Amino acid sequence: MKPAIVIAAYNRVDSLKRILVSVAEASYDYDDIQLIISIDNSDNPEVARIAEKFNWKHGNKRVVRHADRLGLKKHILECGNYTNEFGSIIMLEDDLYVSPEFYRFASSALDFSAMRDEIGGISLYNHRFNVFARLPFEPIDDGYDNWYFQFASSWGQAWTAKQWDDFRDWQKEHDGDDLHGNGMPSDAAAWSENSWLKYAIKYLIETDRYFLYPRISYTTNFADAGEHAFHAVTDLQVPLSFGTTHTFHFSGLADSRAVYDAYFENALMPYESDLYGLKIRDHAVKMNYLLSTQSLPYHVMEHYGLVLRPMDANIFLKIPGREIRLYDLTRKSRALRTETGILEDYFYPGMNRKKMMNLMKYRAFNR
Repeated sequence: MKPAIVIAAYNRVDSLKRILVSVAEASYDYDDIQLIISIDNSDNPEVARIAEKFNWKHGNKRVVRHADRLGLKKHILECGNYTNEFGSIIMLEDDLYVSPEFYRFASSALDFSAMRDEIGGISLYNHRFNVFARLPFEPIDDGYDNWYFQFASSWGQAWTAKQWDDFRDWQKEHDGDDLHGNGMPSDAAAWSENSWLKYAIKYLIETDRYFLYPRISYTTNFADAGEHAFHAVTDLQVPLSFGTTHTFHFSGLADSRAVYDAYFENALMPYESDLYGLKIRDHAVKMNYLLSTQSLPYHVMEHYGLVLRPMDANIFLKIPGREIRLYDLTRKSRALRTETGILEDYFYPGMNRKKMMNLMKYRAFNR
């Protein structure tokens, strides 16, 4: 496919300049690629000036200046509708930065996913951080260039017209609904009503679809200060792909060994998994047997270690240890003790008291 590139901007001049530079310097196989810069109404005329002045050498450029203030949710939903004009799009918010190979990855992934109804969209961003647990995350590597996540992406995404229309039809029907329950993390369900992303995540859960994610990220997120953030943070920065051109090797959902639910838990475990302890918190456990790192008042059937990375590899390879437990939730029992900080110790090797104090001081005075 030859998707149009749609950049959603509002009032961040430096952010828009930065993403335009990265898009301009990327690699393209075509010379007639449509670029749309969609600008929500704000009190900063410099944003439109930057967009109009930008020299796009790879095709046509269209600058859309909205007369009324849309807000983030409505603006993104408006941008997504360009799929019906161009057949497919790559959507980028202005605080992102793209890999030189972002367009080739997105085009290839869109071609691959077009006839696979179980794929609800394409992410250009690769999560390495569980945004709910505030801990690192890494999917199992199964040899393919992609993995699957029941979590839509707002930090660089691509859609075919059908993928977008299926989501929009569902979103219109459920706009304003309470999205809690049925596998939806409570944190995401509680996001502002100005969030389009929470609807996209719930849509994937309700329709049993997944986003196709890259192994190496083709976008990264500066999380600049803006409408929903008072200051920039680096928590969501990830390594970008700067690799040379290659043929992408994608797995279908049925072939993948890296399929994750909206809680960042491997959906292919032999038992339900709650290694981050979020499902128990949300009362979202659906099965009678549960893999968990938490201390729970139920009978323990088996133990596993917490040594290999990523976490789920310890269960698949049956690594001995005591840190991960398989609970029978139908049998009450005395809760076994779990040491506080077990996950932090696993994810942050080398952390000691001095380093923790330095981190706390830095955060206290710089955040």
